[in-house]
Amino acid sequence: MARDALKLLAGRIGARLKKRNLKLATAESCTGGWIAQAVTSVSGSSGWFDRGFVTYSNEAKKELLGVRERTLSRRGAVSCETAEEMAAGALARSRAQVSIAVTGVAGPTGGTKAKPVGTVCFAWSRKRGAMDSDTRHFRGGRDSVRRQSVAFALKGLLERLEETG
Repeated sequence: MARDALKLLAGRIGARLKKRNLKLATAESCTGGWIAQAVTSVSGSSGWFDRGFVTYSNEAKKELLGVRERTLSRRGAVSCETAEEMAAGALARSRAQVSIAVTGVAGPTGGTKAKPVGTVCFAWSRKRGAMDSDTRHFRGGRDSVRRQSVAFALKGLLERLEETG
């Protein structure tokens, strides 16, 4: 997805959040802040984007988002459980009511047989609302996996915002 398409998608999300008087927080690992960059490329995003956490290391996930050591040791950094704890932590440590979390293996190294390069886990959460997560396997090089992850995270949020009216 091209940068302009990501900006349009982020703009649609922003319009829905603003209409409902909601704010967004992001918790990113493999995307390194790209989701936050996409949403802040939209003029006026300060009205609906609160903050972004880039938690690349396990230590950062624990310290900044409250991801449990037990989750990381049992499930790994690349798991729906970790993504869910990241999303919950972003809500608990921000003024946002909606969050997106992403953690994965962008490559070209770091993959395993169980979690090959391109494995990315996502979570979307609402304060006092639903938590939803998903795992995807994207093809391509590092930049492609990261770009697909940003697009999937944003599309997933937009779908969830449209479902709730």
